[in-house]
Amino acid sequence: MNDVLRHIASDNPRVMVVDGSKVARTLIARVLEKDLPGATVIACASGGEAQRALNAGVVDLMTTALRLPDMDGGVLAKYVREHAPQAYMPIVAVSGDVQERLQNREIGDAITDYFDKAAGYAALSDFIRGYVAPVEHAEGRVLYVEDSRVVALSTSRMLQRYGLTVHLLGSAEEAVEFLGSAQDRGEIGVDMVLTDVSLKGEMSGGDLLEWIRYDRGLGKGQLPVLVMTGDENPANQAMLLRAGANDLVEKPVAERLLMTKLLFQLRVAHRMRKPQA
Repeated sequence: MNDVLRHIASDNPRVMVVDGSKVARTLIARVLEKDLPGATVIACASGGEAQRALNAGVVDLMTTALRLPDMDGGVLAKYVREHAPQAYMPIVAVSGDVQERLQNREIGDAITDYFDKAAGYAALSDFIRGYVAPVEHAEGRVLYVEDSRVVALSTSRMLQRYGLTVHLLGSAEEAVEFLGSAQDRGEIGVDMVLTDVSLKGEMSGGDLLEWIRYDRGLGKGQLPVLVMTGDENPANQAMLLRAGANDLVEKPVAERLLMTKLLFQLRVAHRMRKPQA
């Protein structure tokens, strides 16, 4: 996920869907064709079929199941990296066991991003749209926790360019006070939390995450938490996911990847809170 993402917005995106299940391929294709007018969906039932289809032309984005009839989705992704005609193509792993694989660090670097089928195919369409037809404006309140003033200012401006309201705090302790006061008033206070792992003070970003999930009892749908980390240790990354992080973004952060993940989590949380409201 450290690959530099190219801006691939297109009026007629070509999306390759690789899945051994005909039902899954059909459902994904229908949702994409409905929600992405002008999109061409190339459905492949196996890794070998996908490899042959790649020789027929450039594809803007690929989704692949992690278990294919003839190979692992990670093997296919590695093949794409080595043989695709374009310089870079986002590859999204779509699987029902994606969280388990993430926690076991079994998703290789060839895969750009990942999506849990449990979120539903409509959410997958939102997710893919973030890559092939990125939005230029969004609404939402983001609590951003970062102790580096330079990084905080540049990232805050990035978020604000998309129309997001940013509450910038320099420590996990300040974030606990902010969120605790909001919850005492019967509110959540923000729509999501974006935090670095390494912070000055007694509490880390991981401690803040655990406080949100366990001390305050706010689930992933109520308050998404996106964690930025420069720690490449698979065990430490798995620990953050098990503690309740909605997703991770590795540093140095690529703007397109960060915004795709952040805006997607905002949309999913909004959709989950709406029935409750």
